[in-house]
Amino acid sequence: MISYTTLGTNDLQCAARFYDELFSGLGARRTYEGERMIGWSVGAGGPMFCVIRPFDGRPAAVGNGAMVAIEVDTANAT
Repeated sequence: MISYTTLGTNDLQCAARFYDELFSGLGARRTYEGERMIGWSVGAGGPMFCVIRPFDGRPAAVGNGAMVAIEVDTANAT
């Protein structure tokens, strides 16, 4: 299932304020905060939504900073 999704941002703190407000009404809160990424979820172990400054150092744009991670229980998943 979905582990987390990320959206790229060029202004991490501005995006964080926006999503803090949006997600507070949905019962989600910040569950991860790092130098280049902030994430929200409704509980431990559940899917997380994150905003991130792209790892390549280039500006966030369509496709740069966007990612969907799928969690699997084994490396042998088919």
